[in-house]
Amino acid sequence: MKIQEKFPKKLLVEGNDDQHVIWALCQKYDVIESFDVVDCNGIDDLIEQIPIRFKSSETKTVGIIVDADDALQQRWEKIRNILTGIHFEVPADLPADGLIVSHEIQKAGVWIMPNNRVDGMLEDFISFLVPKDDPLTPIVESTLSEIESKELNKYSERHRSKANIHTWLAWQEDPGTPLGLSITKSYLNADEETCVKLINWLNRLYG
Repeated sequence: MKIQEKFPKKLLVEGNDDQHVIWALCQKYDVIESFDVVDCNGIDDLIEQIPIRFKSSETKTVGIIVDADDALQQRWEKIRNILTGIHFEVPADLPADGLIVSHEIQKAGVWIMPNNRVDGMLEDFISFLVPKDDPLTPIVESTLSEIESKELNKYSERHRSKANIHTWLAWQEDPGTPLGLSITKSYLNADEETCVKLINWLNRLYG
């Protein structure tokens, strides 16, 4: 279901899971509702939307959250080239705490999952939020390793973090809870350092 947009500030995300995770974190941290979280239905459409969004005189801020996948540097360079092409002064390297730059009356922000520093995706970010002393974590890891050693896994190495976190969530009180709702239900530790950095980036970008 497409959400009605109502603010001049936007946060572009790749998909529905990203959208619900951001909503849940904003609720958890009482982030002021001042921007639309826009599900772009994939990385390609998100990339296409960046320059289009900035062409609107009504748009004041555009934040971008994308997965690094297995190509953090290439993903950053592509977004950086788009932003410099529309006259933002963007540093060569993505800041560890997320990018925020301004140009005239508009502002841009970039966060590359999981933490602006390593390859990965939303599920890797979520895995940071699993409580450090959780007794299920080593069992999930050994289970995945066992089925991989027997070549029974259907998932690729690239998607191992997805298999890991969804296995962990399948063993919670409400099995199969979606990522965003797992934050709301406090299965995950939203006080984790990377999570706090993301919230601080959102507050600086939209505050």
